[in-house]
Amino acid sequence: MMIESVTKPTILIADDIPMNIKILGDALKADYSIRFATDGLKALEIARSFPLPDLILLDIMMPGMDGYDVCRTLKEDKETQSIPIIFITAMSQEEDETKGLELGAVDYITKPFSLPIVKARIKTHIELKRHRDMLERLSLLDGLTGIPNRRRFDECFDIEWKRAERLSSFLSVIMIDIDLFKQFNDFYGHQHGDDCLKLVAKTLAGSVKRASDCVARYGGEEFVGILPDTDIQGAIQVGDAMRQNVEALRMPHERSTVTDYVTISLGTATTIPTRGQSRFSLLEVADKNLYHAKADGRNCVKSTDISLGVTI
Repeated sequence: MMIESVTKPTILIADDIPMNIKILGDALKADYSIRFATDGLKALEIARSFPLPDLILLDIMMPGMDGYDVCRTLKEDKETQSIPIIFITAMSQEEDETKGLELGAVDYITKPFSLPIVKARIKTHIELKRHRDMLERLSLLDGLTGIPNRRRFDECFDIEWKRAERLSSFLSVIMIDIDLFKQFNDFYGHQHGDDCLKLVAKTLAGSVKRASDCVARYGGEEFVGILPDTDIQGAIQVGDAMRQNVEALRMPHERSTVTDYVTISLGTATTIPTRGQSRFSLLEVADKNLYHAKADGRNCVKSTDISLGVTI
């Protein structure tokens, strides 16, 4: 019998008094993975780092940036806005609690606190988040292929673009199209067409290895991939692996003018995002390269590094 390993939920404790962190950490470490920060800016840095915390216990009075500002900043960021925040603070006035909840915190606990009550409230909010995450994941999957859908791609693209701009790192996208899919569908029928889409989707998703990479169904027989921290050579390598893996399926395609089997064409685009640059320009270049790949005989990869003005 195989036992499935379960990763502990991660809690970030942000408090400028180390003893408070120790008390909470000791009480929670059996059930949760604990990270901590003693000032607001460090809390913000950890909250944005992978893996994102499942819940944040946040003090209000901290040096550098107070808890209110940390909460406000996290709730304004799509990447972190769904992380539940519980304020744990000595500020016990009604207006303090009202302000914290209006900023988006899910709970407000005043010091001195009762550890059993804190643990019970944390458990409740972790379970609520788990259910929300499950429903959200289901809403972001393509109904036919089971891989991420267009909505999920849009969310990932926005997040990764902002991250790459912040870190001045490479970001690549890949546009993918099944060659002559209409002819396949017309000849073999819609059921076989759906089976083809599902198998190609599974193969494309299996061609990327990093958790940060994302392959989604873009629409019809078109797919798209996001590759963070990937330069043009890396994008070409991933694209060619996808191309070879689909061709290796040896799915018969009697109406193809490329080979006797199902193949794909791919266009990639790479850049280091800069302020003022539209992320959609990256998609436009990838789409143009996909068109060039089709014009060049299909079953190939065409690539451009926008930052360097290099096309391969």
